[in-house]
Amino acid sequence: MSATIGTRLHTFFFGSYVGSDVFGNRYYQARAQAKEGQRRSRWVIYHGRPEPSKVPAEWHTWLHYTTDSVPSDAKKRYRWQRPHLPNLTGTKHRYLPKGHLQAEAKRAASSADYTAWTPQ
Repeated sequence: MSATIGTRLHTFFFGSYVGSDVFGNRYYQARAQAKEGQRRSRWVIYHGRPEPSKVPAEWHTWLHYTTDSVPSDAKKRYRWQRPHLPNLTGTKHRYLPKGHLQAEAKRAASSADYTAWTPQ
């Protein structure tokens, strides 16, 4: 768990475990019922480094009160749906387009290629 000691204590005393996702993130909500016109607090304790992009869409909708139903792993998935990926920017798995200097592939020659001027 990478949560601060304050978050751990708050979760221990006031939180009720709701579920977890494929990344190991654990989701909680307040044990106490909310006051009139308010909602129960919901939060996540990230597994490993805190990275909000590691929250799958179905848990994001629950956290932001778009739905009150807790996501399950047995949820119907369509053929076109891909598994959720966290933001990979800055990691070795980041996207590098064809021809990028750090990519292994060579860029194809272009009409915009030029030879730099050198003084004689």
